[in-house]
Amino acid sequence: MNLNIIASNVKSIIEQIGEDPEREGLIKTPERVALSYQFLTMGYHQTIDEVLNGAIFEEKYDEMVIVKDIDFYSLCEHHIIPFYGKVHIAYIPNGKIVGLSKLPRIVDVFARRLQIQERMTQQIADVIEEYLSPVGVGVVVEGYHMCMMMRGVQKQNSITTTSAMHGVFNEDARTRSEFLNLISNKRI
Repeated sequence: MNLNIIASNVKSIIEQIGEDPEREGLIKTPERVALSYQFLTMGYHQTIDEVLNGAIFEEKYDEMVIVKDIDFYSLCEHHIIPFYGKVHIAYIPNGKIVGLSKLPRIVDVFARRLQIQERMTQQIADVIEEYLSPVGVGVVVEGYHMCMMMRGVQKQNSITTTSAMHGVFNEDARTRSEFLNLISNKRI
């Protein structure tokens, strides 16, 4: 990523919207924006293998594992405007478990890209299925989209919910219902 090119383009945008990029408050804005894009898109430069770092363990546990309310922040690929919210992940192990902190890290790999919520939801589920081969995996994402809130339709209180259900979460209504019920419960 060439930060100088990004900063130069941001300076041009500032000029094109009618602002003075040499105004005191804006002088360093192009560089700050370039650095923020570097951070907000770091998912392009991470691999799942690096993020997991060998934290997959053999274990006989065979009940549902849930990590819910994982905060995420992403950029809508249609407008490059933020969307954010919560990710809830469940899987039923089939001889392998993953370190719990790795699930939020997986979320970040996909959230830190130009993204759409539907694809991100599926990518998270697919990667867990690929690396753990669980009996099933379920992912639910609840997102607030600034492109809907700040512009366009301007609906501030709308929430977009997407899900990806694999294995027993897709095949067994009771398992899916248990997951959805557990993620809807309030915190302890």
